[in-house]
Amino acid sequence: MPESLKNITCLFFFVALIPCIPGCRTESGGDLPESDRFPRISPDYTDISIPYNIAPLNFVVKEKGSAYFVRISSENDTAIRLKSRKAAIRIPQGKWKKLLSANRGKQLNIEIYAKQKKYGWIKYKTVTNVISSEAVDPFVTYRLILPGYERWSDISIRQRDIRGFREWPLIKNSVADRNCVNCHSFNNGRTDDFLFHMRGSRAGTYFYSEGKLIKINLKTPEMKNGPVYPRWHPSGRFVAFSANNIVQQFHSANGNKVEVSDLESSLLLYDTGKNEIMPVDLPDRGKYMDTYPEWSPDGRMMYFCRTSRLEENYDYRHTRYDLYRVSFDPSSRRFGEPELVINASEKAKSISFPRISPDGRFLAMTYHDYGCFPVWHREADLILLNLETLEIINPELNSDFPESYHSWSSNGRWLLFASRRDDGLATRPYLAYVGQDGKSGKAFIMPRRNPEHYNTFLKSYNLPEFSNLKITMNPGRIRNVVTSGALQAEWGGK
Repeated sequence: MPESLKNITCLFFFVALIPCIPGCRTESGGDLPESDRFPRISPDYTDISIPYNIAPLNFVVKEKGSAYFVRISSENDTAIRLKSRKAAIRIPQGKWKKLLSANRGKQLNIEIYAKQKKYGWIKYKTVTNVISSEAVDPFVTYRLILPGYERWSDISIRQRDIRGFREWPLIKNSVADRNCVNCHSFNNGRTDDFLFHMRGSRAGTYFYSEGKLIKINLKTPEMKNGPVYPRWHPSGRFVAFSANNIVQQFHSANGNKVEVSDLESSLLLYDTGKNEIMPVDLPDRGKYMDTYPEWSPDGRMMYFCRTSRLEENYDYRHTRYDLYRVSFDPSSRRFGEPELVINASEKAKSISFPRISPDGRFLAMTYHDYGCFPVWHREADLILLNLETLEIINPELNSDFPESYHSWSSNGRWLLFASRRDDGLATRPYLAYVGQDGKSGKAFIMPRRNPEHYNTFLKSYNLPEFSNLKITMNPGRIRNVVTSGALQAEWGGK
């Protein structure tokens, strides 16, 4: 072979080999320069436990480079190898699903290489996560709204299949004369019961069951305030609400930009079978403000938040709520004597959003300095109460920004919640593993197809909630229900 042809052949072979160097060196151990630190990636998918049925954790490598190589592996099955000229790494969904399914309970390794001008290919320390053998509920529902809550010209309640990236609207307020839609609620994801509220000219509570959507006016002439904050009884027969007179304050200098306060609040019970709504008749209820009901999994106990009725010259910063519970007999619809569970006000703290795990072992709540709406309180954290021992557990999922709006998966192993930790303004949906002992793993943001999605998307993910129920509603059908008259609930109180 002529010498010139030999040189061309060798040059071609060398050029063709270059893109494979990281992969080949990884398999053989090689002698690539190795960094003494972990790579920076965004979102931060490091040192976390993930469900085996979660969508690919696409990410951006925050290290300089002209090219990148990523190898994702575990004990079983073939590793995923990705080469990219861009720092954004998108993992093929089919390969990811196969890898995670074959390695439940095992370690997930992510090796990242960056090609740099000075050093060539650099290998960073291997990122390791755990693939949990416990699944997450397939669907997450949330309301998309501008962070400040001042406007509701563009609001939608949307549902997402978090085993992949498909997302669809349940209702957009563009089909409801731009009225505010809010307070969506599932029956713990275990039945097909779902509801949401609408305020404004098309006001009502919209119930979805067995594929049918109906509008009901739950407010009767006997009620001073309308019902909000719904929680389904496990049987599906009842829904507990609180009736609140709510005011908002917007601050420019205060770090807590938005404050939502109750001037009055009390608990209501709606009987879906009889279309009756009635007060929760508790002793001396006129002395208190009661809000945020929550049912135990057996439906025999209702938890709620309570504070004393406001004095004339009250200071909302001194209003604090304690956690109470009361027994309930579904056959007679009667409640027992309220029992104090946590005296938070004694410690100059307040409790909101009690949520019980489906196995009945833990109650998750938001713990904050004052008031009943901690969504903008920087000090607001999630804490767990062991309902067997009444021990308080401080999980590791919290940040220096507000955590709230939490929801348990149906197996009680995953907690979904809203956090402002990314920019202090918009709430984003985060997940964390919770073990049998109530201790949590590190939280991670719900993955998106575009790993830079949260950097440019300006709306808040409000009230993220797990469910096993997929809902699809035709806009024309929704419009027909919205514009129709509402079924009037009957007053069942004395």
